[in-house]
Amino acid sequence: MIVSTETQATRARLRFPAGFTWGSATSAFQIEGSTTVDGRVESIWDRFCATPGAVVNGDTGDPGADHYRLMDRDVALMTELGLDAYRFSVAWPRVLHADGTVNSKGLGFYDRLVDRLLDNGITPCLTLYHWDLPQALEDQGGWANRDTAFRFADYALAVLDRLGDRVVQWHTINEPWCSAFLGYASGRHAPGRQDRTAALAAVHHLLLAHGLGMRAIRERVPAAVAGLALNLYPVAGDADAVRRVDGLQNRIFMDPVFGRGYPNDVLADVRRWWPDDLVRDGDLDTIAAPIDVLGINYYRGYQVSDRGETPDLTWVGSEHVGFHPTGAPVTDSGWDVQPDELTDLLVQVQRDYPEVPLVITENGAAYPGVADEDRVAFVEAHLRAAHAAIDQGVDLRGYFYWSLLDNFEWAEGYAKRFGLVHVDFATQERTLKQSARWYADVIRENGF
Repeated sequence: MIVSTETQATRARLRFPAGFTWGSATSAFQIEGSTTVDGRVESIWDRFCATPGAVVNGDTGDPGADHYRLMDRDVALMTELGLDAYRFSVAWPRVLHADGTVNSKGLGFYDRLVDRLLDNGITPCLTLYHWDLPQALEDQGGWANRDTAFRFADYALAVLDRLGDRVVQWHTINEPWCSAFLGYASGRHAPGRQDRTAALAAVHHLLLAHGLGMRAIRERVPAAVAGLALNLYPVAGDADAVRRVDGLQNRIFMDPVFGRGYPNDVLADVRRWWPDDLVRDGDLDTIAAPIDVLGINYYRGYQVSDRGETPDLTWVGSEHVGFHPTGAPVTDSGWDVQPDELTDLLVQVQRDYPEVPLVITENGAAYPGVADEDRVAFVEAHLRAAHAAIDQGVDLRGYFYWSLLDNFEWAEGYAKRFGLVHVDFATQERTLKQSARWYADVIRENGF
């Protein structure tokens, strides 16, 4: 296609606001490996990986990208890319022993990581929970057990006491939707349970943990910039199906966080499985603790209808809803590529929940190869969509590509590659992909 000179000039002049944060993200279980080293205890994902048929090819969290041993090498890669910030998660099983006491060796890893990031001018953005619940807590009911939220607060204090003097950017919980509904309703993720009531209890207890975590952050790091990261999806299609899916995916988390309580229509949809004593006095106030920033993880939208071919247990009370391809190009994961919907989502969130600025805490795609032109096109299209939202008045402060490294992609094992950096899992050799070099140029120019 021939691009006009005027269009070329317009494209060349695309720049982001001064101070816009450029980063990349990972999570502990997906990259660290060393799952039995230095006192780390078993997590629900270790147990899930040991379940026959649960993960593609029987893959496990070892070796991952061996980041626990190769952290220095990975920070050097971040520095080469010119990242402003690095979003990582701390492994709860690495920080606390089974009896709840602090594991100094495990926490020391993150101590060194934070120092190394700061030494290289990279802002550490710490996520306290990215799905790796200690198995000992799951044995006591996991996120379906109210006490787990308070154990999370204990864990958060341990991390804050060690790292709060240097880390300012904090996220409490990453994608509670996945933990609750994939983990406890459909069982497609750890801990692999299929229990609608447990899934809804997990929703509330994860949100309660977020609120308790915010309280701990305010107590220990008053100057913190803190929030949580939600995977939000724009939804289109039949009206009632849209209402149901938007309710279970987006509003059931957004509304309580912003002080509106649980949506009445969603409560009506799930009434049969919602425990009468689930929400206790003071819970909603705790969940609605003011946040400084909302992290949005965006990958695609949903096209839905009032009737699907096969019931999907993920959608509690709305299992009949159908999910359909849009006809858009797809990634290696089979996910529709929908950059324009990102603009719409950001505009809608800022309009409906105007209290705080936004950050894209995850956006990325699985594509094979090192010469990954498809990933370059994907990221460019989504950055253009983000810029269009800024032009419409959205207060968007940053963008974190998912993921820095090829990693363990949960139930897909090592079959899908999201990284800017190619990892040979047999040798642990790292290779910058074409997309990494392109992204480095974007960071340097604050646009393209």
